[in-house]
Amino acid sequence: MHSDGILGTKAGASKQRKWLKGRERWLVVLGIILHAVYMLSIFDIYFKSPIVHGMDPVTPRFAAPAKRLVLLVADGLRADKFFEPDAEGNFRAPFLRNIIKTQGRWGVSHARPPTESRPGHVAIIAGFYEDPSAVTKGGWKANPVEFDSVFNKSRHTFSYGSPDIVPIFCGGLQHSTWGTYPHEYEDFATDASFLDMWSLDQFRSLLNRSHEDSKLKGLLQQDNLVIFLHLLGCDSNGHAHRPFSSIYLNNVKVVDHVAENVYSLLQDYFKDNRTTYIFTADHGMSDKGSHGDGHPTNTDTPLVVWGAGVKYPRPISSSNHSDCGFRFVDDHVHDAPTPTEWGLQGIERVDVNQADIAPLMSTLLGLPCPVNSVGSLPIDYIDMTKADEVEAVLANTKEILNQFLRKSDIKQSNSLYFKPFKPLSQYSSILDEIEDRILARDYDAAMDLSQNLRSLALQGLHYFQTYDWLMLMSVITLGYVGWMIYLVLHVLQSYTSLPGTIGTEQGGQKNNCGKIYLFGSIVIAILCLLLLLEHSPPLYHAYMIMTSFLWVQIFSEYQFIKALWKLLSGRRNYIIVKLLATTAVSIFILEFLVNSFTERKLYTWCFLITGVTASIYLFKIVPWRSGIPIFVCIACWFLSIFTLMPAEIPDNNQLVVVSGAIIIIIGIGARWLDLHAGGNKYWLSICNYELKSHKFSSLFYLQALLVALSSVMVYLSTTHRTEKRELLAVHQLINWSVAGISMILPLFSENSLLSRLTSIFLGFAPPFLLLSIGYEAIFYAALALVLMAWILFENTLLNFNIVNTSLDNNKKVKNNLILGLENRSMQLSDVRIPLVFMVLFNIAFFGTGNFASIASFEISSVYRFITIFSPFLMAALLIFKLFIPFMLVICVFSAITKLNEVPRLGCYFLVILFSDVMTIHFFFLVRNTGSWMEIGNSISHFGIMSAQVVFVLLLFALTNTFTKDIQCNTAAKSARAQKAN
Repeated sequence: MHSDGILGTKAGASKQRKWLKGRERWLVVLGIILHAVYMLSIFDIYFKSPIVHGMDPVTPRFAAPAKRLVLLVADGLRADKFFEPDAEGNFRAPFLRNIIKTQGRWGVSHARPPTESRPGHVAIIAGFYEDPSAVTKGGWKANPVEFDSVFNKSRHTFSYGSPDIVPIFCGGLQHSTWGTYPHEYEDFATDASFLDMWSLDQFRSLLNRSHEDSKLKGLLQQDNLVIFLHLLGCDSNGHAHRPFSSIYLNNVKVVDHVAENVYSLLQDYFKDNRTTYIFTADHGMSDKGSHGDGHPTNTDTPLVVWGAGVKYPRPISSSNHSDCGFRFVDDHVHDAPTPTEWGLQGIERVDVNQADIAPLMSTLLGLPCPVNSVGSLPIDYIDMTKADEVEAVLANTKEILNQFLRKSDIKQSNSLYFKPFKPLSQYSSILDEIEDRILARDYDAAMDLSQNLRSLALQGLHYFQTYDWLMLMSVITLGYVGWMIYLVLHVLQSYTSLPGTIGTEQGGQKNNCGKIYLFGSIVIAILCLLLLLEHSPPLYHAYMIMTSFLWVQIFSEYQFIKALWKLLSGRRNYIIVKLLATTAVSIFILEFLVNSFTERKLYTWCFLITGVTASIYLFKIVPWRSGIPIFVCIACWFLSIFTLMPAEIPDNNQLVVVSGAIIIIIGIGARWLDLHAGGNKYWLSICNYELKSHKFSSLFYLQALLVALSSVMVYLSTTHRTEKRELLAVHQLINWSVAGISMILPLFSENSLLSRLTSIFLGFAPPFLLLSIGYEAIFYAALALVLMAWILFENTLLNFNIVNTSLDNNKKVKNNLILGLENRSMQLSDVRIPLVFMVLFNIAFFGTGNFASIASFEISSVYRFITIFSPFLMAALLIFKLFIPFMLVICVFSAITKLNEVPRLGCYFLVILFSDVMTIHFFFLVRNTGSWMEIGNSISHFGIMSAQVVFVLLLFALTNTFTKDIQCNTAAKSARAQKAN
């Protein structure tokens, strides 16, 4: 290997082996803790819970328009599929469409990401956008934080539907009657529309029982009643069959049928016209059958309201909706044009934010709004006198203002220096003016003042929600910068020859460390005391302590830093130029990776250019007859195709089956090279050249057979499930068995580099195939070819350097060995290894989709293992599928560090360093303005990079089981030693 000047010529003594091992363990633990803590900062900064307690409900000063309210929520129903006609021109929801034209009001309810079931229902029923981190605290089945809802305020709530939704709101509610079906009913292999009919049947049975149960009948005759039917069919069928399938579209007719039957039942039962009906959905469904992000197919849901207290439809006029500059939470503009195919252009459309439905329900029932609601009452829906309309909006405004005042009081009582929200400093005088206007019957002015005050109160809530942002972002930024500097110092001190070069200049370092640590401890204590006086959350202390600790550690190394600066300033200019050039190239590659998170097609250009460049370079150092340059070019070009393909993977089971054959062919080719190419000097280090047998081992036969069997099971399982709408138990057993057994077999393969990696490739192929639905199965093969090209490139470069390096430099390399004879000291040129790893690791992220989007998780991938709805098991299988390509990349990375005799942990710490450069970039790219899709993606990018640092380590530990005993041919080492001697 060529020595890279600035990193010196002689490694430190091996006497510090134990010290280095302990320092590595300490740094790994510190890194895990730091990234876990700092990743939690996004919840304090961006996902801070909006819930506060201690507000009194605002009693409405108007008569209730309705005695009871029916809420029908069609889970997963897209607005366009509900409103548009079918291929024959017939509308799928004739009853509700007739309601829109003759009896009620309609519009689109705009949901806010994450467009999942729990947050959507919380927004509808409680009126606020739930903190997404609540899912990590209490799951989907219980309330991690107590919050108010329309159901809480009701006299009694009757509810039927999914076991994952109904108990959230009724499980702890004393004045409720509810029921759910078993989890086993949620089978994605069936037509789930029967779940909607189950809810209808339960409600019909309730009404029938009341004829014989006088107590129940008396309860039903009271006012302030809520009837909630959760209709899960569209969501389950959308996941299983896609929203453009006949099953999903037929389910739209089913929910319309349910709405019609509920209406008929209640009209016949009560005969008082005091019932209000609201039909809506919690979220939509993407074309690929998923949801979660801010795409319009997920955020746009139908809303139809009719009955007591609801205005009748009216034609569109120029005077309607003067607030044309308003934008909804999904960034859609007010008065967006209604699609022509909906056939509703002549009828006024009133869009709302999803959280606006809660105050609408409360107003129609004459109940106080939920105390945590941030929804604005949509007055275009309610049919009330002008005076009552103003009173309703004022009650809505006071409820939001109470939240603002409560948050202001809490922050002021806990702050040493409090900065109030100035626009609301005179809120009491505004309230007095509104009351005066009402008394004077100047209702228009009172309405304007109430709405303006409500808008200011919402701004004030946002102000206190983001009150600590500047402090937190400054602390986290300093922490990341300190961590990166600390990593650089560790790599230079532990894995290069610098300690031997400048070690004599560090003699007095220990004498000053005590003073630095003492001063640092005092600073940390003062900062924590200030946070304690402000009653800051425990995590604020953790952020401050972690950041301060890192900078104390950096200052304790000031003598090494001083000596390093002196060494660099005394070097020749070309050394500095080489260092700056390497830094610039590294930053360019990392910035490329940052941009690739939003533009996958960049990888196409990357691998097209890399294929040509690497091939030209290899042509200069190896004969073309070796085939290596051509193979590297073809492999890179093949992989470049996949980032041009759609992120939403279309179903193509035939392609998955063909992929199994391609994987077997690649395995056969690798096995043949392993057995026959060992005599070639360019393959010597990676092949099992001592094995003379020309027969494939029984293990290889078994692995190839399992890959073939998994391909057959892909066809059989999918075909039978599609035709019979069920997953056979025998198919399920075979799939689980094949996937489990195949992953264990690589542990028993030969330990030469190519043999072991081939076995790992074949071992993880069956579970990946069984979890594939389309072209991602071929991507697995293409990624393996590029990884093989990387190995060949490094191996060729290694042999070229051994042959061409001068005697003096060989002696330097030999003397630079660290930790015995296993590893040498790292050179500046070794930076290419973690950089290439970063590119390949990220192409594993984005090669077949957008990992940064929640909706990219294709749930149908798990249907060959499980069809009964089980969110945690399904999520585990999806995550495992995503991790398989990463594991291949890490296995090859570990093998290359062994091939080049560089310390793997040294390269790992460089990977961490490069990842954190991207992390801090994403931290600054996080947005709190624009569409929620942009905001959500920017936050997920930061979260992914922060988590990547942790799970790369976990994957290193896991893959070490497969790679720890890989043996590279010692012939290369012997050649090096022979040259050096």
